[in-house]
Amino acid sequence: MKRNVRVKANVGGLDRVLRIALGANLALLAMWGPLDPWGWLGVVLLLSGLLAFCPAYECLRISTFHRGS
Repeated sequence: MKRNVRVKANVGGLDRVLRIALGANLALLAMWGPLDPWGWLGVVLLLSGLLAFCPAYECLRISTFHRGS
C-alpha cells in the first residue's frame, strides 16, 4: 500500500534563507564540539528550511510562504 504524504509549505523567502544559514552554522559548530542542544536546534532549523515546512508553524497556524517565493 503506497501512501503519498504531502505537506503544505509554510516557510518561505527570507525566513527560509535565515533558517538554512543559521541551521547550517549551528550544526557545523556542533561538529567541532559536543553535540549539545544548539547542535540539534541547528539540524531542526536546517531541515525546516530545506523542506519549507515547520511543524511549529503548522500548530500555530503561521505561514511566511507566499506563492512565487
